[in-house]
Amino acid sequence: MRSPRVPIKDALAADLGSVRAAGLWRELREIESAQQPSVVLHGREVLLFCSNNYLGLANHPELVAAAQAAAQNFGTSAASSRLISGHMAPHRELEERIASWKGVESSLVFSTGYQANLGAITALVGAEDVVVSDELNHASIIDATRLSKARVEIFAHNDMQQLESLLRRCEGARRVLVVTEAVFSMDGDRAPLSEIVALAKRHGAWVMVDEAHSAGVFGRGGAGLAEELGLTHEIDVHVGTLGKALGSFGAYVAGSRALVDLLINRARPFIFTTALPPSVVAAASAAIEVCEREPERAAGLRRRVSDLARKLQTAGLDVPDAQSQILPVRIGDAGLTVSAMNALLEAGVYVAAIRPPTVPRGTSRLRLSVMATHSEGQLARAADALIACVGANPSSSG
Repeated sequence: MRSPRVPIKDALAADLGSVRAAGLWRELREIESAQQPSVVLHGREVLLFCSNNYLGLANHPELVAAAQAAAQNFGTSAASSRLISGHMAPHRELEERIASWKGVESSLVFSTGYQANLGAITALVGAEDVVVSDELNHASIIDATRLSKARVEIFAHNDMQQLESLLRRCEGARRVLVVTEAVFSMDGDRAPLSEIVALAKRHGAWVMVDEAHSAGVFGRGGAGLAEELGLTHEIDVHVGTLGKALGSFGAYVAGSRALVDLLINRARPFIFTTALPPSVVAAASAAIEVCEREPERAAGLRRRVSDLARKLQTAGLDVPDAQSQILPVRIGDAGLTVSAMNALLEAGVYVAAIRPPTVPRGTSRLRLSVMATHSEGQLARAADALIACVGANPSSSG
C-alpha cells in the first residue's frame, strides 16, 4: 500500500526550511518612495544601489507627462491582446521609434523581457535546429531554449574557442541560432560581439543579442552595444527592455520586417497576452527621445562607475574593472554575502546580495547598480560603506 502523501502545508514548510538552511532565503522589501538615488525603506532613507533605473528616467518629468497624457487620451489599459483590439496608436508609434532608434526595419513590443526572449526563440527554432548559448545567459533565454525543443549547446562564458568548436558540430542542423547578452546582468561584463558575429557568419548561424542592460547606456543615443560596435546590420535579432535604463516597462524585439511578421504570427507570448498599457508605451517613447537628446547621461554614468571600481580595487575589494554600469563586489560565500548586505543596509546603503541559483555556488556577490543621477557625494558614501562592511568579511567559497 502506498504511504499517504504529505499535506501541502507540511511539504512546503520542509522546502522552505531547506532554503533557509542553505542561506538562500529571499523576501520582499517594500520601497516607500520613487526609484531615485535615495529611497525610503522601512521608514528610513537609504541610498539605492540595486535599481535598474540606470539613467534616472523612471522619475523624469517628460516620461511622467507622456504617461499621464496617454492615460487621459487612451485609458489605463489596452484591455485586449494586440491581435484583437489592443493595438493602439501609442504601440505603433513606439515600435516605429524603436526601429528608427535601432537602425533596423521593424520592431515589436512585448509585455516583458522574459516574454520577448521566450517569444523570439520559440518562434525561430524548433526540433530540427540548434541554439548555441552563453552559459551565463539570463534565465529567460535558458527557459526559452528549453521550450523551443531545439538542441541546446552551451559554451563557456565568452569563450570564443569553444563557440567555434560547437558551431563546427552544428553544420548538419537546419538552423543554428547563437544567443548572447550584450552586457551580462550579474557581472556587468560585455560579450565579445564582434567575434561572435564573425564566427556565426562564418558557419552560417544567426545571431540574437539581448541588450537588456546595454540599451540606453551604450551606442549613439543609447541604441545599444551592437550599435556602438557598428554591428547593427550583422545581428539578426535585437532584444531589449523598456523597464531598465529607459525607465518604463516592457520589451522589444527588433530586426527585419520578416522577423516581426513572423513573431506576430508565431510568438505565443505576444499573441496570447494583453497589450501594454498606453501610459507605459508613451513613457518608453519619451525615454528614447531623452536618450537621443542627452547622450551625456550615459557617458557620465560609465565614467563615474569606472572611478568607483578603481576606488574599491585600491581598497582591496574583489571588484573587476568596470565594463558597464553594473559592478559586482565578489564575496563567494552566500552567508557572508547576506551579512555584508545587512551591514550595508544598517549603514544606509541598499545593495542586493546575489546568490545561487541566480549565480553559481561559491560566486555570491553584491551587485552594485549605479544610476546617472547618483551624486558624487552619494557614490563616495557608498564606497566608504562597502570598504568598511565588505572588508570585515573575508572572501570564502561556499
